[in-house]
Amino acid sequence: MAPKANKKQNKEGINSKLALTIKSGKFKLGYKSVLKDLRSGKAKLIIISANTPPLRKSELEYYAMLAKCNVHHYAGNNIELGTACGKLFRVGCLSVSDGGDSDILAQ
Repeated sequence: MAPKANKKQNKEGINSKLALTIKSGKFKLGYKSVLKDLRSGKAKLIIISANTPPLRKSELEYYAMLAKCNVHHYAGNNIELGTACGKLFRVGCLSVSDGGDSDILAQ
């Protein structure tokens, strides 16, 4: 039971950090925008939802490795990631270029 509680606490932690980043930092939502950020070297962290297709996920991870960018695999699906961002639509992936007041980049 302990790992499940820890996982939920971790998810809540990333949600609060993400909300603060959305308010005060710089970010881009969506696959094409994330790829552009990775190619230009602006992205510091990318967050990928759990139900992203495997080919797209591996492509994002490969670009992140080339750009020396951190990758976080979000525990929830794209609907939950969109809700965590405060949006009313689904978000498959997002890139953070400036964390703002949040310490999301310090992980």
